[in-house]
Amino acid sequence: MENDKLIVGLDIGTTKICAIIGRKNEFGKLEVLGMGKSVSDGVERGIVTNIDKTVNAIVKAVEECSNMAEVDIAEVIVGIAGQHIQSKIMHGSIMRQPTEDEITVEDVQRLTADMHNIVVPPGNSIIHVMPQDYTVDYEGGIKDPVGMSGNRLEADFHVITAQTTAINNINKCVKRAQLTSKQLILEPLASSLSVLSEEEKEAGVCLIDIGGGTTDIAIFYENIIRHTAVIPLGGNIITADIKEGCMLMQNQAETLKTRFGKAIAAEANPNEIVSIPGLKNRAPKEISIRNLASIIQARMEEIIEIVQNEIMQSGYYKKLAGGIVLTGGGSQMQFIAQLFEYMTGLDTRIGFPNEHLGKSVLEEVKSPMYATTVGLVLAGFKSLDMREEMYKNRVANTGVKPKIQVREGISKDFFKNIGERLKGIISDDIGDDTAYGN
Repeated sequence: MENDKLIVGLDIGTTKICAIIGRKNEFGKLEVLGMGKSVSDGVERGIVTNIDKTVNAIVKAVEECSNMAEVDIAEVIVGIAGQHIQSKIMHGSIMRQPTEDEITVEDVQRLTADMHNIVVPPGNSIIHVMPQDYTVDYEGGIKDPVGMSGNRLEADFHVITAQTTAINNINKCVKRAQLTSKQLILEPLASSLSVLSEEEKEAGVCLIDIGGGTTDIAIFYENIIRHTAVIPLGGNIITADIKEGCMLMQNQAETLKTRFGKAIAAEANPNEIVSIPGLKNRAPKEISIRNLASIIQARMEEIIEIVQNEIMQSGYYKKLAGGIVLTGGGSQMQFIAQLFEYMTGLDTRIGFPNEHLGKSVLEEVKSPMYATTVGLVLAGFKSLDMREEMYKNRVANTGVKPKIQVREGISKDFFKNIGERLKGIISDDIGDDTAYGN
């Protein structure tokens, strides 16, 4: 039963490592049973830089999650991000036998499986192969070819690759934490499961997940993932700018950013001042909120320009009727949606992961900060591509091959006796050959 199935999502992020365990309730909504988190010291920009620190943080987060849910955790679905992530559109094709009647789910799955064998740059491994549009006998623009007649089946695929060493390091950390990695999922794809509606994916939408070390992009159009990218800039670079610009400690800069930060300097009160405790035997330091906002805005504008460039390169800028959806910890900054709207010209909203959430033990889980982890749990219940989900159900429901139907006007006895009549014809022929001395 799906209601008894427990899924654990593990987000190994730059600022935090978070584990969430959940199950589907009777209404099909995700019910969060437990959550654990710990500070991430061994990860930078999505890449593991210290195995021991990362393992300790994973163990702490999973233990906390396990204790809250009162269950033992053995398997997890893990998220992956980082500057090393690359995506390309690749073309694949297969030939079918002329005797085969119609394209089946097996044909589509064979074509997708073939794409996992393509040659990728040295040191990289394929993590996702996402079909775009199919072509049947040179007729393109087909979203679902199953049931159609044709000999040549082709498709464009969105192939996402990651650095093999980065994948191995993540798997090593998970294994050392006495866990098994059930699946590895690109983080923006996981986030999209938790914050985007089916209508937005159909209309065209750009998801932007602003994390601590990276900003992840995923573009959907006609319910299909069209473009992904990872930008190596996130909330931590803004904190570093504040630390340097205001000459503060790291933790003071982070507190200033989260409590008083604004993405648009003009919205900050020029007369508002914050007093920061000084170092030993030194006077407190006074920081202008307007100056703080100016530092933040300068860096955010740089990030938005790179995002805008990615959207333009994807070729879907004019097709995004659903605009932009911001999520991740960085999306909680004041006026950030307005700055995105002003610079990109696209409607923008903040994405909360409560689209598929039911009753949960923690209200905190509904924050954009946990969109990726909630999405990883949801990935255990549904496929990233709705066509894949449909194919799975179709195979499960039609396990028996269809019987051959007899045309009207032909007696069933005709088929029953045909073998005996063929034997008679053959024996007659042999007899004739013998009579002629052959």
